[in-house]
Amino acid sequence: MNQSHPTIPPIEVTGIPTPPGCSATATTVVAGQPILPQHQVMLYASGQWEEFINEWAYGQKAKYKQVVRFAGAGDQGVDVGGFTDDNGLMGVWDGFQCKHLDNALTPTDAYPEIAKVLWHSFCGAYAAPRKYYFMAPKACGLSLSKLLVKPTELKTAIVDNWDSKCADAVTKKQTIALTGAFAEYVTNFDFSIFVQKPLLELIDEHRATPFFAARFGGGLGPRPKPDAPPEMVQKHESRYIEQLYEAYGDHRKTKVTDLKALATWPAHVKHFHRQREHFYHAEALRNFARDTVPPGTFEDLQSEVYAGVADVEAKAHKDALVRLDAVTQAAQELHLTTNALLTVVKVQDRRGICHQLANEDRLIWKK
Repeated sequence: MNQSHPTIPPIEVTGIPTPPGCSATATTVVAGQPILPQHQVMLYASGQWEEFINEWAYGQKAKYKQVVRFAGAGDQGVDVGGFTDDNGLMGVWDGFQCKHLDNALTPTDAYPEIAKVLWHSFCGAYAAPRKYYFMAPKACGLSLSKLLVKPTELKTAIVDNWDSKCADAVTKKQTIALTGAFAEYVTNFDFSIFVQKPLLELIDEHRATPFFAARFGGGLGPRPKPDAPPEMVQKHESRYIEQLYEAYGDHRKTKVTDLKALATWPAHVKHFHRQREHFYHAEALRNFARDTVPPGTFEDLQSEVYAGVADVEAKAHKDALVRLDAVTQAAQELHLTTNALLTVVKVQDRRGICHQLANEDRLIWKK
């Protein structure tokens, strides 16, 4: 007997649609899509997190009179201290506990660190901090976050967990019992000092350091417009200005010691003012570098310019002014390669760096 089979509809086959993909630029096809800083730090190894915190601490110098990082064992619960006065740990200060774990911080992670602060401040090793921040790439978990915004419950949790989580974690030398005067001290302690620093806040504070662009990319921001040179020559300009006068004097075969002596030659007066503008451009770049790139970056640029013009400066020239112009022209035409400031360097900066070098007698116009 033949059995009838149900009719099976045919499988519909469609082509794969063209993916919308990501917008492509010259940068993305070389480096890929940018990864946000808050995602990058999640991938850090412990050493990279420590480097990041070091850079962050460097930037805190603007907020505190002194910032110190306490490395290694025996830090007494404080990785970084920010001090508001000359009294250091005995004055008004903030403590920062930096944790790099595979998970968000839990109460169990925090209890020993809080216990250290309680014990060591009780013993007089340091004054209780004004604030004590937990800092971690994966932040504080929900349980710890709830405790940190409820100081009374945090105190209760510390007391309840003291014997199991804290007593043997404060110091390797002894078990710390929560009794007597110490117990009274804990009872009266202000637990509202224990807080967390959100990762985005930490990254924003790092953004204000000269290490941010080097670590996370994204390029350098726009440079502020350089200040115009003041009418009167400043003390910090004295040597390169002196060299300029020597160059004009050598060119004209007469002694030139001030701007009035150049009045006979208007072209030299204009030349003089241009050189000062170039110098102040380079000084503005120095200041910009101080705030946006790691220390030493601008000095590396100066050294690269010097290496590119030193042979030109050493050659025989008709006179000192010809030498000066040949060197600054060579600086303008240099093919600079790897310095982090290259995207913001202008022609005026290159020429002005020559005058900075002359200001330090690394370049001499009149031989």
